[in-house]
Amino acid sequence: MRWKESFRRWQERYRRYERLVPVFSFIGGFLWDSATLTRIDRLSDNMILLLYYLLASGAILLMHLVDAERVKPLIFYRFRPWYPLAIQFFFGGLFSSYVIFYFQSASFTKSAIFLGLLILLLIGNEFLEKRLENVYLQSALHFLVGFSFFIFFLPVISRIMNVWMFLLSAFISLAISMGMWWWLTVRQKALTVPQFRRIRRGVIGLWGIMLIFYFLNWIPPVPLSLKAGGVYHHVHREGERYLLRMERPAWYQFWKEQDDPFRWVPGDTVFCFTAVFAPTRLEKQIVHHWQVYDERRQQWQTTDRRQFVIRGGREAGYRGYTYKRNIRPGKWRVDVETEDGLLLGRIPFRVVVADTTDHREWKILWR
Repeated sequence: MRWKESFRRWQERYRRYERLVPVFSFIGGFLWDSATLTRIDRLSDNMILLLYYLLASGAILLMHLVDAERVKPLIFYRFRPWYPLAIQFFFGGLFSSYVIFYFQSASFTKSAIFLGLLILLLIGNEFLEKRLENVYLQSALHFLVGFSFFIFFLPVISRIMNVWMFLLSAFISLAISMGMWWWLTVRQKALTVPQFRRIRRGVIGLWGIMLIFYFLNWIPPVPLSLKAGGVYHHVHREGERYLLRMERPAWYQFWKEQDDPFRWVPGDTVFCFTAVFAPTRLEKQIVHHWQVYDERRQQWQTTDRRQFVIRGGREAGYRGYTYKRNIRPGKWRVDVETEDGLLLGRIPFRVVVADTTDHREWKILWR
């Protein structure tokens, strides 16, 4: 038949360029996701990711059912060589999307560890087609893609973000993963009991590691993300916009959009302005954690913790600010956190004493 001949030629062409497929797949997939993924709370984007997760799970199930001869239609056996490639494709799509979403929320302090893990999984997945026959690797990756999805998907749809929602998300991902392998072992006899026990140890071990990551603040606080932040000499709201006043930088500092270093004279107040993105209708307490570096003790000391409520939905983030009057020269930083202590971002700056006789020119920014 003509379609069989075309299929055979396509297989031959694929084998000829098989070594290049992972490279082009990685580049093309990442560029496509970067262009098409919009917001972490967009229902259409989340439904695509959920579909990828379900299709990856289905491909894993089919592969093991075919290997154990537990399915009847012959067409499933004919496509057996393609199941690892399908699993690789769906895992790649998921990891690529996660890197984009988690990158937006990572503060590049402790939470960069989990982001780095996702990047390694994204790159490694592109070269794992042959190894994806390994049931233990499958179980580990399947749990991680589920865990990474549910810890932001459930807060998005429930409009609730706290430690209990995280634990619920982690438990659901564990239950789905273990339920799938239990079904293959007990109901379908596609895996042996020793295999299942080893899978169970590995998946539960990963689950425990992810919980430790969370409580160490190593996981970016998705679906929240810090869109903008800086320190200024004055901030106030005018209508729907915020006016930010800073000292006019030198002509060659055209990129500068905040007062760092903050040139202080008696009577100055330091304002910290931030814009935090949150999904539509999600409300969350945001904390500005003001800290100064103690040179003598060589450690950061808290001076103030100011908080306000953000309401999600604005593309550029919900805007807010806090300020501090009693300031002293030295190294400062403002950690932007949730009320649970999850770090969204960090705004470091220096306070230096300015000459009171200097004439100061101002630059106005609108946000």
